[in-house]
Amino acid sequence: MTRTHTCGELTKKDVKKEVVLYGWTQSRRDHGGLIFIDLRDRHGLTQIVFDPSHNEENHKKAEHIGREFVLNIKGKVRDRKQGMINPNMRTGEIEVLVDELNIINEADTPPIEIDDRKEANEDIRLKYRYLDLRRPIMQERIALRHKIVTSARDYFNKNGFLEITTPMLVKSTPEGARDYVVPSRVNPGEFYALPQSPQLYKQILMISGCDRYYQTAICLRDEDLRADRQPEHMQFDFEMSFVTSDEIRKFVEGLYNHIFKEVLKIKLEKFPVFSYKEAMERFGTDKPDIRFGLELIDVTDIAKKSDFSVFKNAEQVKCLNPEKNLTRKELDKYIEFCQKNGAKGMTWMRITEKGLESSVVKYFNDEVQKEILNKTKAKKDTVLMFIADKKKKVANVLNLLRLKLRDDLNLVKENDFKLCWVKDFPLFSWNETEERWEPEHHMFTNPKPEFMKDFEKRPGEVIGDLWDLVLNGTEVGSGSIRISSPELQERIMKFIGLSKEQANKKFGFLLEAYKYGAPVHGGMGLGLDRTVALMAGLSDIREIIAFPKNKAAQCPMDGSPSEIDEKQMKELHIKPTVIKKKK
Repeated sequence: MTRTHTCGELTKKDVKKEVVLYGWTQSRRDHGGLIFIDLRDRHGLTQIVFDPSHNEENHKKAEHIGREFVLNIKGKVRDRKQGMINPNMRTGEIEVLVDELNIINEADTPPIEIDDRKEANEDIRLKYRYLDLRRPIMQERIALRHKIVTSARDYFNKNGFLEITTPMLVKSTPEGARDYVVPSRVNPGEFYALPQSPQLYKQILMISGCDRYYQTAICLRDEDLRADRQPEHMQFDFEMSFVTSDEIRKFVEGLYNHIFKEVLKIKLEKFPVFSYKEAMERFGTDKPDIRFGLELIDVTDIAKKSDFSVFKNAEQVKCLNPEKNLTRKELDKYIEFCQKNGAKGMTWMRITEKGLESSVVKYFNDEVQKEILNKTKAKKDTVLMFIADKKKKVANVLNLLRLKLRDDLNLVKENDFKLCWVKDFPLFSWNETEERWEPEHHMFTNPKPEFMKDFEKRPGEVIGDLWDLVLNGTEVGSGSIRISSPELQERIMKFIGLSKEQANKKFGFLLEAYKYGAPVHGGMGLGLDRTVALMAGLSDIREIIAFPKNKAAQCPMDGSPSEIDEKQMKELHIKPTVIKKKK
């Protein structure tokens, strides 16, 4: 029988129609001779009815139907009886009286419930992912991801981009994380790497004259996992020739506006732009959540006028004004939170009718107290929360405290999406362990023009023409104008410690390509998984990936990674030297 409808589309207007449905058994109910089954597919549920007075043979077969049996039925749509209408379902006003029944496949009792209200633990969900994906909420998330990808592709295509696939077996190059490597059978002792990103290939595509490239690229990095990181993640990857950083950011704003309008019917606000320095000063992080205020207030100069040694001896003193009158018990919990995150403590002051109230107020004269109130704009019946320490520690602790207050005080609205740019990052960062300068993002980023002549002499001052895109406090993209001069690229490589021989060995193909005329170019990698998760109201990207890995980078469903047999090892010219661990 050919399917005529899905299980989520029949309504009152279809009454008296003869229909053919396929699906899984969500539930079976026996009501005084009549058997009701909720038939499910990814589009929804339809109630089907077996009546012995209508068809005794089908009714007898239906008595043995269990959960997750796969059925094919033919029948006539009819109105549900009074009192049996379900207004919460699209199909809630109708049911289908079954004329023909075909049990396509029976099913064992599933180890997890196919029910959004009864979620199993993560290990079981990943082991039986094919069952977990049958849940309506998971079907919705997979569909959301599809809509976002389709919408993005549409926008790229309308703006003159070519979708080009770059290789999955590439040369191993240092890009900040460990490579996954693949041994070559036909080239003994040599290895491919799986790409951490298409970075070098998209730059070569610009040198090739392709002008505007994009792809939904799979990136693979052997690094420790967390909620927003997987061994393999996907990004909207693109590169443009003959552009400025402002033009790239303008294009991305158009892209995200298009996606949110098409998929969620939401109009985004203009993306504010912060320098790295400004973001760190105002929010304590280069990934600011701008859906709420509660910005860091620098009171260092005022605090040093006090007699409070903790403040006088600190490199920096900053505070938060949550505009709430927190209890002593709540404040003690926040002090403990700050200490757990590296602070020596947290000082607080309550604003009363008489002024500031705290165990440390005695160290602050009336004039200093007045300056603090003027600077913080604190009102009566609220509390100020201070951290005093090194600048880096103050920023980190207050950023975390700000986010905790956001959650505790419900400072953001549901379905509120705000994006911003953070630009003008330092080009280099000092690696204290190895005592050398290394790229803040990657070694293919152009310095700002004013630093090109002498960046080697003042590496700590150098600003790169690079930026991040941040959505609700999560980095969802990173981009830059790339180096297009072979001489400048070689200088950067030499400065970070790559000899000419090492540079040629690892990046010779790129340096060679530069010799034949490279255009000014730049681009971004935009995190598809993170974008989808945030648009779905989630923080864990595993919830929007069909077959993710667990925290140990394993797939409980298929058992990967797994051992390979001795024959394969010999073909790949590999000898195992690691003691096998029991799983």
